[in-house]
Amino acid sequence: MTDALLARLVCPVTRTPLRWDESRQELVSEAAGVAYPVRDGVPVMLIEEARTLKPSPGFPGEGEQAEPGGGVL
Repeated sequence: MTDALLARLVCPVTRTPLRWDESRQELVSEAAGVAYPVRDGVPVMLIEEARTLKPSPGFPGEGEQAEPGGGVL
């Protein structure tokens, strides 16, 4: 992934910049919580093909609901 290409790509869902994860060969959208695969050097920018990122510690996980103040209900 070249710096020039990375500078031009944005998440198709949130329109925010992406981060390149070289070890996984993915373009990561922190804002959308997904990672888009890069296959044979071609970014696959389809939400249907994206991998859902695991929630960070301190954030509600899938199926959990955040309560005001930051806890989980």
